[in-house]
Amino acid sequence: MSDEKEGAGKDPQAEVKRLWALYRTLSQELLKFIDRQDVDEFLALAAQRGKVVDGLKALPREVVEAYRATPECQAIQQEIRPLDMQIVYKAKSWLNKSRRQNAMVRSYDLTTEHLSPLGNILNQEF
Repeated sequence: MSDEKEGAGKDPQAEVKRLWALYRTLSQELLKFIDRQDVDEFLALAAQRGKVVDGLKALPREVVEAYRATPECQAIQQEIRPLDMQIVYKAKSWLNKSRRQNAMVRSYDLTTEHLSPLGNILNQEF
């Protein structure tokens, strides 16, 4: 059963609480999978977390804001902030490393469209 269907017909306050807890759990899992460099699972979890955000946006704004003001939600947010910062930092690092590796691979690509003029001069017979 999907998360959206699970929340259908429930008390909005209970649903907000459930979604925030799920968001925290998914954030913790994202960090684990980025550390393992498991791209597929990371992207799947990021999509699930996006659905949780969509679920929060679909609930009445006043209910969501009322829960955000509670000490319980403040504690959850305190846990999530450093996780999100780590996820963003590691994702950027991961992306930059991947770009460097791709650039290195392309630098060794010797197809004619990528040959440098120097390489062409060295390959000519005098």
